[in-house]
Amino acid sequence: MKATHLGLLTGLALGLAAAFGGFGAFLAVLVLGTLGLLVGRHLDGKLDLSQLIGRDRG
Repeated sequence: MKATHLGLLTGLALGLAAAFGGFGAFLAVLVLGTLGLLVGRHLDGKLDLSQLIGRDRG
């Protein structure tokens, strides 16, 4: 999936959450979406979390 498609789907999900669930639902979808993105990038090997948590693998 291209980044453009992923961005479009994310925008649609956030828009629907804001329209039907209010601001609280919008924030929940935003936070959980960001968390899912970070986990997915880490599992794909495109995100090195050792820099964020202060551990060095070397």
